[in-house]
Amino acid sequence: MISTNPLMIYSTLSRRKEVFKPVHEGRVGMYVCGVTVYDYCHIGHGRTFVAFDVIRRWLEARGYQVTFVRNVTDVDDKIIRRAAERGISTLELTREFTAAMQQDMASLGCLPPTYEPHATDFIPQMLNLIRTLQDKGLAYVGSDGDVDFAVRRFPGYGKLSGKSLDDLQAGARIGIGQGKRDPLDFVLWKKAKPGEPHWTSPWGEGRPGWHIECSAMSCHYLGKTFDIHGGGPDLIFPHHENEIAQSEGANGVRFANYWMHSGPLRVRAADGTEQKMSKSLHNFWTIRDALSETDGKFGAGNGAEVLRFFLLRTHYRSPISFNTGLIVDAHKALTRLYEALDGAKGDGLPLDWEEKHAAAFARAMDDDFNTPVAIAQLFDLATEVNRSKDPALVRQLKGLGGVLNILQRDPAAFLKGAVKGLDEEEINRLIKERSDCKKSRNFARADEIRAQCLAQGIVLLDTPQGTTWRRS
Repeated sequence: MISTNPLMIYSTLSRRKEVFKPVHEGRVGMYVCGVTVYDYCHIGHGRTFVAFDVIRRWLEARGYQVTFVRNVTDVDDKIIRRAAERGISTLELTREFTAAMQQDMASLGCLPPTYEPHATDFIPQMLNLIRTLQDKGLAYVGSDGDVDFAVRRFPGYGKLSGKSLDDLQAGARIGIGQGKRDPLDFVLWKKAKPGEPHWTSPWGEGRPGWHIECSAMSCHYLGKTFDIHGGGPDLIFPHHENEIAQSEGANGVRFANYWMHSGPLRVRAADGTEQKMSKSLHNFWTIRDALSETDGKFGAGNGAEVLRFFLLRTHYRSPISFNTGLIVDAHKALTRLYEALDGAKGDGLPLDWEEKHAAAFARAMDDDFNTPVAIAQLFDLATEVNRSKDPALVRQLKGLGGVLNILQRDPAAFLKGAVKGLDEEEINRLIKERSDCKKSRNFARADEIRAQCLAQGIVLLDTPQGTTWRRS
């Protein structure tokens, strides 16, 4: 058994850690809001999805059967505008960026979702939900033809975000041409505009509002009440607040039992302040650009693991400051772990969860998925492996890394990393020349070759099996 500890999860709704009790014994229903596919994903998206990937992996490691749903928003004002700018259909645009998003998540080591529903495939379910809300007096047709949700008719609105109706009222206004009865109300169904994608509904041609899609899709796959609903911090209000109002208003039962949100990823602005990374602020770094940059620094294929490791070194609820110095530091730390595994024996053995480091790792993960504390156990193990080369400890180090989906590459390949100025063929030629020089007792030239390699970031390692190399 992995752990007899209670699994504690911090819920945004209760603002405290709670003992996890699934709706159905042995099974977990988990819904994480995906992206609006009009552009490439940035590192802030990666932070959220890596966090929930690890949460899912730990739940599965604990023996739960996890149904993981991550939606794709493929109809939206931004999508319509971007498609028009590029002179292509919204379908062509969303197919392109959905495929890109899936590639980016796979690059960062995230498992594919159990289900990945697209909003436009669930229009009938959304219409049924809106009709139910209208029948219950929670929705109405505004003067502009949109169908809006009547916020004041839903008791408890604001319980997730902690916002009161008075606070919301103070900052709200109705724009010119809007047909809402109250500035706090939000749209469920938008009346079609010329040239926009649209569907037939009881209220005329139109398209869904943003919030209604997640209520419909989560209910379809996970039921009216499910275990975990997650997403980025910017979704707490209004998106998740509105999901609760719609879902509980229509179904009359609790929507999700645990609300989980990742912390923001921040970048330094020109004025020295830190800002949330977002497309609206034009301060984002796409996952693709980040992978290209890190692969260039640390070696082809290494960059993705370095980025994942960087994200996991901070607790999922805490803010992360993103800068290249911290990425370099993450690479150095990950290198220490791979150095401990390099040449060591221990593959193919099962994890021993009663071993002290594994037990401490499990306690950390059971405490609201505390990856920084769990990772500390990996470094303790690496120290012991370096000292003893005990195959049982090697097994523990690689196996616990595997729970987080790190340390699964060939150590020698990782440690070779990026080669600046020398390709692998040239390095191997120099290694052979150096070997020949040592055999002919030309030690001066042999030392010269070692120094030449070191000057270009290549460390030569003499072992009983021969000379290998890695990036310094």
